[in-house]
Amino acid sequence: MRTGALLGTAAAVELLHLAPAVVRLPPVRRHLARRTAGHGDPGHIALTFDDGPDPRGTPPILDALDALGVHATFFLLGAMLERAPDLGRELVARGHEVAVHGWHHRRQYRPAPTRDVRELRRTTEAVTTLTGTRPLWYRPPYGVLTTGLALAAHRLGLRPVLWTAWGRDWEPGATGPSVYTTARPTLTGGATLLLHDSDCTSTPHSWRATLAALPLIATHCRAHNLTLGPLRDHGLPAPAGPNRRE
Repeated sequence: MRTGALLGTAAAVELLHLAPAVVRLPPVRRHLARRTAGHGDPGHIALTFDDGPDPRGTPPILDALDALGVHATFFLLGAMLERAPDLGRELVARGHEVAVHGWHHRRQYRPAPTRDVRELRRTTEAVTTLTGTRPLWYRPPYGVLTTGLALAAHRLGLRPVLWTAWGRDWEPGATGPSVYTTARPTLTGGATLLLHDSDCTSTPHSWRATLAALPLIATHCRAHNLTLGPLRDHGLPAPAGPNRRE
């Protein structure tokens, strides 16, 4: 009985830990957690990139965004930023918004509150110090938002934001048209679009498909009288300030 009780307690702890991850499910994103999912201003589409900064993929994407006259939000990995701090500063200098994606790109399925706070703080401090801008937003890798990560983000003054649209630009065989075609049905007012400026966790050179899709996405937004831009212009509630006791 004692073993059974311990197993039951462990299962309950794990369930509590993973409970917020249900926000990743489309019905929950659409109806129960719209702000966390990234539903915002109905006249705006938030353009976001994950996994950089990457010296291979980020610069050409920045040049494409300049040509289109569009700004975006970049969710940075601390390990990537540490290796390319000048590129992190360039993001800000070009008018883009920087946000937190974690130190490494891995799922945090097991409860470890101390680890969660430590890693998120490390990334937040790196983004703040190396880019000169304090981030407001947090997106967990793979969109797996656990209780530990949600609490850690709150303590550090970060608001979790996932996505409502994606182009599956990380997949083998992705092309600019395929990325746009995949995203198009959900590129409606208030959407948050997930793309990637790095192939560090996906198919090699997959960022090239993202690059090719950007003009198609921008044209779509113009045709539907939608503004394409960063999360700071998306009408989401601003996060609370960091807990000064941390």
